[in-house]
Amino acid sequence: MIILGFASSCAEPEEVDPKFVIDVPSHLGEMPVRAENPLTLGGIALGKKLFFDPSLSSNNQVSCATCHLPSLAFSDGVSLSDKGVSGEQMIRNSPALFNLAWHQGYFWEGGANDLASQAFGPLTHPDEMGSNLNEILEKLRGNTEYVNLFKENFPQGISSQSLAFALEQYQLSLISAESPYDDYITGKSILSEEEVEGLKIFTEKCGSCHEGNHFSDFKYHRNGIDSVWNYASLEDARWGRFRITFDSTDIGKYKTPSLRNITLTAPYMHDGRFQNLEEVLTHYQTQFSITEQEKSRIIKFLDTLTDEKFIQKHSQN
Repeated sequence: MIILGFASSCAEPEEVDPKFVIDVPSHLGEMPVRAENPLTLGGIALGKKLFFDPSLSSNNQVSCATCHLPSLAFSDGVSLSDKGVSGEQMIRNSPALFNLAWHQGYFWEGGANDLASQAFGPLTHPDEMGSNLNEILEKLRGNTEYVNLFKENFPQGISSQSLAFALEQYQLSLISAESPYDDYITGKSILSEEEVEGLKIFTEKCGSCHEGNHFSDFKYHRNGIDSVWNYASLEDARWGRFRITFDSTDIGKYKTPSLRNITLTAPYMHDGRFQNLEEVLTHYQTQFSITEQEKSRIIKFLDTLTDEKFIQKHSQN
């Protein structure tokens, strides 16, 4: 459940009310706050408008939501999208978007430290939204509604920073924590025997990386899907985190994704190579012992991580 509120409506538009909060369930842990971009109702609403606006792309046809669909927990349901402005296939799977404040890096290789700087990647990439930032800002400045909204929510008005800050605020507001699993651990409901058994097996077999109530350690791991790296271009996604750190021990490592809403976010892995959870678990049979019955129980449990309230809320507006 998200509770957004202001203690007073008397503040000037450019001021940030210090008592504004997003309240999240305690089992997610305290939500990290970026002091340089405090959340506001207006900032979140502006970020949402921008997120769904195709005019931010060079051809006015591609928005952030093109590859991040609310109905699929803000993933897109394909291995590698070709929905960008160039029509060329992307080289990474579109990640789901929720509970992003707790992440310690963004993109599969952790190439951005915050969501504001992350936004410039898809906005300007020639195969994604393909825009020039100056051209985006000119479009926004030519739109009276945007001029007023930016003025109301950011002292500097329309700028590349306020554009990125608004997008960041909206994405940080996407809190998913009302799944059957959440109801179970907070004592609101129970799980079936098979689901509880699946949770036990999952914790034993998978919990070292998909840990805690975020089901991720937010670190980077090599999980055995590739074993040879001799690609000619450093831009090749298969190098993994090595592309960012140039540390040879990071070759082939990718960020551990959260498994919340996992039944909605296939295909899986950084390149979407596995089409379903059965294929994922079959791969991990090469890493550790797991029977067919255990696989079935794990999948039963993973289904309890689907947050239908989150999906319905964000699919309706």
